[in-house]
Amino acid sequence: MSENVVTMEKIVNLCKRRGFVFQSSEIYGGLNSCWDYGPLGIELKRNVKDAWWRDTVVSRPDVVGLDASILMHPRVWEASGHLSNFTDPMVDCKLCKARFRADHIQDSVCPQKPSKRPGECDGELTEARNFNLMFRTNMGPVEETGSEVYLRPETAQGIFVNFVNVVNSARMRPPFGIAQMGKSFRNEITPGNFLFRTREFEQMELEYFVKPGDDDDWYEYWRKRRMAWYTDYGIKPDNLRLREHASDELAHYAKGCVDVEYNFPIGWQELEGVANRTDFDLKSHMDTSGKDLRFFDDGSKERYVPYVIEPSAGADRSTLAFLVDAYDEDGPEDDRRVVLRLHPALAPVKVAVLPLMRKGGLPEKATELVETLRPHMATAYDQAGSIGRRYRRQDEIGTPFGITIDYQTLDDDTVTLRERDSMEQTRVAVKDLLPQLTQRIAPPVCDIPLGPNRHQN
Repeated sequence: MSENVVTMEKIVNLCKRRGFVFQSSEIYGGLNSCWDYGPLGIELKRNVKDAWWRDTVVSRPDVVGLDASILMHPRVWEASGHLSNFTDPMVDCKLCKARFRADHIQDSVCPQKPSKRPGECDGELTEARNFNLMFRTNMGPVEETGSEVYLRPETAQGIFVNFVNVVNSARMRPPFGIAQMGKSFRNEITPGNFLFRTREFEQMELEYFVKPGDDDDWYEYWRKRRMAWYTDYGIKPDNLRLREHASDELAHYAKGCVDVEYNFPIGWQELEGVANRTDFDLKSHMDTSGKDLRFFDDGSKERYVPYVIEPSAGADRSTLAFLVDAYDEDGPEDDRRVVLRLHPALAPVKVAVLPLMRKGGLPEKATELVETLRPHMATAYDQAGSIGRRYRRQDEIGTPFGITIDYQTLDDDTVTLRERDSMEQTRVAVKDLLPQLTQRIAPPVCDIPLGPNRHQN
């Protein structure tokens, strides 16, 4: 394995060159901290989301899904505390007009003098003032106070306000979870570092409802389960850690919170949070809406407000972490190979079919094989350039397997199967390719059980 340092610049360059991620509105100069996923990027991100959904929802009898609206009643954000508390302290530089988070000044740089921090240059900083991070818009034809709504800053509230609907329609009872993936929007003061912090992003959130008293066990369980998900899909354990929030960091409603942190090129940063949110959210919506959101247990005849354990991950941050962790360079300096060692289940392209020559019936045979494989997995066809150059192109985008069609294929119906990481080549019969590839690109199965004292719904 190469000891080459992975920098954010290398990742950004690879993403632009190979079609993973582009700057939004690039032909107009771009829009700060907004990004477009290209042909390979959208496949990688979709695979990350599918992996999360498979592990969190499909493989479990105790979790169901939801897709709530981005636009919600304004009182939702009143009840959740976002209208009054979802703020960051902001300061402005009177000279260059740049804005900074007041609590991040030590980590910020002056845009005109990057060697200095804001306030240490010729500019004077304003007094800190609170800045609400929610995007506002207006619903209806007239811009007036009564029509003001917000783009959601998190997906979780859509789950809480649908708690009773899901309990009644899906016949769920604690412990059970409601999962959701979707877009959220935060008008960050200082976004940046590529996909790490953006104003428009996609969340993968689970709200897991448990009986009060059982919350500590489930909190510990979901910490372990979420860490295992990242390592199961190839993240190096040394690049992950759990950081428990100190008492003065905890949100006022949280009993406990831990960050899953990843060692990005910019340092250790939050990848996901797992929080014990207690019964704060459901009680807040009960108080504001006047609706009863308690759960009634038919067996014990007990009525209570469940506690909530929330694992909340970012699809964009996770995608970036998988990209960074998979990036590698090997070989001699004058013949360096860039390779993305992505887990096969996450790779945008699973297999590339490469005819050795562009004649002699080889392209036709290769096309026939592509048509056989494509209904089952993402398959690429490439006949441009030398076979070595084509291997390198596929290595750089993370394709785990390459299939070379040569003249022996026409004689005995076998092909050369090349493995990306080891570059090992073996001869395989065409009839055995599909079952072998299907087995080797299958997603991992988590060996952590479904939970402490798991309840069968």
